[in-house]
Amino acid sequence: MTDPLLAYRSEFPILETTTYLASNTLGAMPRAVPDRLAEYVDMWAERGVRAWQEGWGDLGSRVGDEIAPLIGAASGEIVMVPNDTLAQNIVLSALRYTAPRNRIVMTELDFPSVRYAHDQLATRLGAEIVVVPSHDGITIDQSELLSAIDERTALVAISEVSFRSAFVQDIAAVVAHAHRVGALVCADSFHAVGVIPVDVKASGVDFLTGGVLKWLCGGPGGCFLYVASGVRDTLEPALTGWLAHSRPFAFESAMEYAPGISRWLGGTPDIPALYAALEGPRIVRRAGIGAIRAKSERQTARLVALATERGFPLFTPLDPARRGGTVAFAVPHAFEVAQYLVARNFIVDFRPKAGIRVAPHFYTHDDELTACVDAIDRALATGEWQQYSASA
Repeated sequence: MTDPLLAYRSEFPILETTTYLASNTLGAMPRAVPDRLAEYVDMWAERGVRAWQEGWGDLGSRVGDEIAPLIGAASGEIVMVPNDTLAQNIVLSALRYTAPRNRIVMTELDFPSVRYAHDQLATRLGAEIVVVPSHDGITIDQSELLSAIDERTALVAISEVSFRSAFVQDIAAVVAHAHRVGALVCADSFHAVGVIPVDVKASGVDFLTGGVLKWLCGGPGGCFLYVASGVRDTLEPALTGWLAHSRPFAFESAMEYAPGISRWLGGTPDIPALYAALEGPRIVRRAGIGAIRAKSERQTARLVALATERGFPLFTPLDPARRGGTVAFAVPHAFEVAQYLVARNFIVDFRPKAGIRVAPHFYTHDDELTACVDAIDRALATGEWQQYSASA
């Protein structure tokens, strides 16, 4: 059966020379990105400071509007920031942590950089961090998570999809419970947007952060923050900058927050990263997130089967509804085997407590999955993985 999504392979040059299975860490670069970066260079070279009025000034809004349909948001509901950790910090800085409602509920599976932000910034602001454990290193028990969210909770800040195991959290259920007890919810959806359907209006989430680095194939530096209308205009982020002012070019000393989503901006944006960020989301939108998700479920199921046939323990949920776009499995000598694969242009990655992570995307051939696992077999059978060990 013909896979219509393979028509997009020609948009990504790296696929001509590699078996690229690491879109969960860095998506393949679209062919048109050099042209977009050339536009940036030409604008700077030829227009100088006039570039701000001739395209740079509204570039963040344009990129945000490209991403908005992929999370169910409307035009003008997203601001762009340089990285996801900063986006999370902006959210943290907008809240008050006054006992008894001073708790932030997180999980053991959240990305460490986000956890660092909460531990360092929020606790200094008076927050108490409550971490819900993972009993299997793969999933979070939903009933246990909901039990941790009560009238003492100011914010629930959790990953929609775990970076390590690809466990998919039921954000809508978390939001419904959190709102019943008066808490807000911030979803870190970096590992979700672009590979599973995300709808901020359907879930009712208050904040959502993410980036184009991974499944959206937009490169580093292009991260986004969505804030729901119900809280957008009532909160005042302490981590702020001149673009969040209602009159930024008046250069007034006293802060007066802009109305709407602009009050969540900070300082001068990363213009080159925004140019690079444009093409990937456009391609993902054309491919269609429904078709991408269906293919991802099928290909990750194939990887689960291949790993199971070989007796490799899985660090990924078996339920496809609770599995994102990555399959992680424990291979003997996993770190060294991962280096063996990369050296042979099978691009995967290794993570502690997860082993080898394999992440096909909409541009992946089915036979590339088999070829990758066959290469793992060869590495183990021949012992060639040993040349990549620390003692080699």
